[in-house]
Amino acid sequence: MYRFLLTPRWWGINLFVVLAIPFCVFMGTWQLGRFEDRVQTHEMAEKRPDPGTRSPKPLGDLLPVSTETSGRPAVATGTYSDQFLVPGRKLDDRDGFYVLDLLRTDSGKALPVVRGWLAGSPGSTPVPAAPTGEVTVTGDLQASENSGTTGVDVSGGLPEGQLGMISAASLVNLVPYDVYDAWVTLPEPDAGGASGGMRPVPAAAAQGSGLDLKAFQNLGYTGEWFVFAGFVLFMWFRLVRREAEAARDVQLGLAADAD
Repeated sequence: MYRFLLTPRWWGINLFVVLAIPFCVFMGTWQLGRFEDRVQTHEMAEKRPDPGTRSPKPLGDLLPVSTETSGRPAVATGTYSDQFLVPGRKLDDRDGFYVLDLLRTDSGKALPVVRGWLAGSPGSTPVPAAPTGEVTVTGDLQASENSGTTGVDVSGGLPEGQLGMISAASLVNLVPYDVYDAWVTLPEPDAGGASGGMRPVPAAAAQGSGLDLKAFQNLGYTGEWFVFAGFVLFMWFRLVRREAEAARDVQLGLAADAD
């Protein structure tokens, strides 16, 4: 009755099942591991001291930015150069923009410094001038933004002097010098003694350090892969049963032999 399992058509079905079930189990286990890694990272982050309360360190000692160094106070010395306004940024549910200046350091590279946030829109709100001469800034270190960062504008077409995303990649074609792949936000507005209404931009938590939506997506994908594995096995048993019943009916003369 089960000789049909040795036919070429069923060899193909059996091979698919033998390969599909381990693959689904492997992918489900991998997604579960990703979720557990995020949980562990979140627990470790909860046990660490608040990055902003830790002692400031030179910028070079904290690069490249990681979940460990993100939010740590970084110290850099240089002179302010080019200025960019970053529109479409909210603070306390109010629309506004960041005031970003590039700090040219002795290394030749520039550090993007968010001096503060202003309500309104670029061009219609006066922007306090940056301090002149050599300055030393201490700001909370942040990783470069990407297309998934809240508030980022990747559509392009912004007016000259505006920036949609704070990253070295977006600045490389706008300035004639190298830029650090990081930025800092100042805990107090830096405007040479006149803030002009600027407010400090709070440092954001490092990506991947919390139980965000992506973490629970990993958990959801885990369930989906295991369900797929069960579905493949269920469909195989169902097909086998149907084929066996058809073969039995032929043997009993209840149905015509398809061959």
